[in-house]
Amino acid sequence: MNWKIKDKILKVDKPLIMGILNITPDSFYDGGKYFEIDKAIERGIEIEKEGADIIDIGGQSTRPGSKFVSEKEEIERVLPVIEILSKELNIPISCDTFRSKVAEKVIEKGARIINDISAFEIDKNLLDVIKNSDCGYVLMHMKGTPENMQINPYYEDVIGEICEFFENKLKIIEENNIDIEKVVIDPGIGFGKRICDNVEILKNIDKFKRFNRPILIGTSRKSFIGKILNIEPEERLSPTIATNVYAFLKGANIFRVHDVKEVKKGLDIIYKIENENIMY
Repeated sequence: MNWKIKDKILKVDKPLIMGILNITPDSFYDGGKYFEIDKAIERGIEIEKEGADIIDIGGQSTRPGSKFVSEKEEIERVLPVIEILSKELNIPISCDTFRSKVAEKVIEKGARIINDISAFEIDKNLLDVIKNSDCGYVLMHMKGTPENMQINPYYEDVIGEICEFFENKLKIIEENNIDIEKVVIDPGIGFGKRICDNVEILKNIDKFKRFNRPILIGTSRKSFIGKILNIEPEERLSPTIATNVYAFLKGANIFRVHDVKEVKKGLDIIYKIENENIMY
């Protein structure tokens, strides 16, 4: 399976790591760490060295309860970093945004992927940007917005409802003459989901393979891990590795993580055990 991202094709025959770079003061785990441009650039270069296949740069927090920053503020946060890193890195840059104007500007500066938590619900013009730019697109499921998504979310059938969502959204994408090979799907763990919903998603990742698109999973240090084990974000590395390995064995392809080096090692050993004839 391939993922088309502008002038590049990513082969999704091995697990791909998407390293997270949040240029925010308030993201739930790394907020404030890379808010200054120099620190963001340094971390971006480090993410590539640690073995990431993609870097995902975001300019506003989407943690539960967060409010949107202005479009101007988001652009001021991400644009200079993307402009510099696009010249420094060999791996493709993704921008975590749902705004069409932000997407246009970051694509001009070198971004090849738009990671949209809203599935073009917030800004429908984003579809035109994707179509005209030829960039890759992450289509994510979310119930509500980051500000209200964790206020009593409820599903009768979480897997069935997410599958219906993807079916409808992919149909709209095709109707807009966007190449479906540009699209990756993300069931949106932690985005308008109860703990039990997140667990059901992990257990049933194989159900999303029916769409014949790469599946992106983001469990990195998230609150459902903390609530199940009663631990803080700083203690969630090993369960993050475990959930990503589990997701890979269930059929996920792309793994959005803070801890690139550590998760990559976990996925690499499982991939080799599963796929290589080791004789030494």
